[in-house]
Amino acid sequence: MARVFRRSLLWAGAAALVAGVALHPVWLGWLGAYLVVAEAPARAEMAVVLAGDYRGNRVVKGAELVKQGFVPRVLVSGPDGFYGIHESDLAIPFAVRHGYPRDWFIPFLNKARSTEEEANAIARELERMGVRNILLVTSDYHTRRAARIFRSRAPGLRFRVIAAPDEDFQAQSWWRTRQGRKQAFYEWAKTVAGWLGI
Repeated sequence: MARVFRRSLLWAGAAALVAGVALHPVWLGWLGAYLVVAEAPARAEMAVVLAGDYRGNRVVKGAELVKQGFVPRVLVSGPDGFYGIHESDLAIPFAVRHGYPRDWFIPFLNKARSTEEEANAIARELERMGVRNILLVTSDYHTRRAARIFRSRAPGLRFRVIAAPDEDFQAQSWWRTRQGRKQAFYEWAKTVAGWLGI
């Protein structure tokens, strides 16, 4: 009887493994899609571009929101640490080189080392400025976690989360590239750490 049970268990495990492999595009696609919570833009007082994008997609998305009339200005988060240069001091000139006016952007220099620290610093700055209604711009894979953190750290502010595309991460096929796998792994690790409070 025990032998029959073990054999049945082995067959069930093998069948589950085969099904998992065969259906991997479905469940891996779900894992990627879960990270993305993109909202449609609407009129707001300001856009806030989060740090952590080294290709300029976030700051360009912020500039596009001004161009489309959703916001008058963009606050660009600028943690230090890039060889002594604040990220906003690189992001804003990048956007200007792409044809967007310099006066659309407000650099916000800070020392944040995580999204949580960035949320705390930005919330204080927005409250100081009297801004309550914000379009929060970040990479698509970072939207769900950023939304949760900013809304929990600044419940008095209204955030609509806008996804900037990232060529290295496609929600339905992220596992096909090395960079996509890295981004998904890191974002899921941070998401789970947030659930666990660590």
